[in-house]
Amino acid sequence: MKNKGFTLIETVLALVILSSGLLLLANSWGGSFAYVRKAQFATEVTALLERKMAEIEIEYAGKSLDSIPEDKEDDFGSEFPQYSWKMESKEFEVPDISATLTAREGGADEMSLTLMKTLTQHLSKSIKEVKVTVIYKGSKKPMSFSATQYFVDYDREIPLPGGM
Repeated sequence: MKNKGFTLIETVLALVILSSGLLLLANSWGGSFAYVRKAQFATEVTALLERKMAEIEIEYAGKSLDSIPEDKEDDFGSEFPQYSWKMESKEFEVPDISATLTAREGGADEMSLTLMKTLTQHLSKSIKEVKVTVIYKGSKKPMSFSATQYFVDYDREIPLPGGM
């Protein structure tokens, strides 16, 4: 009499192969889901940051640079309760390049140094650096994402030395 059916070893081997395949499939799907969540989070943060930067640009367009406050913060309301934002502004810091002028062969004359100092001061007063930060409070440790924008007053006259 011949036995029909599978032996215990064949059955266990088939279950091991099946469970390995299911495990690989589950890991693959879980990894893909994590990537989708990260992409969705990055898109959401980017959109909120871009939205807030556009709102600030519209709010202060055509106004003097002095009307931009140094600090301002709020949240995004009930639509995005886990996010808040903060704005910081400051005068643009132009590096002093007078040392470069004096270091060249022959140095720099007084007029060039005065002109460079005047231009540096003018640029510092004509440009305002505005940094907007979006803070995500939905995780264990708050995460922040920032973007910087420069507002320029093109109408400010350059004070030339000697009234030129």
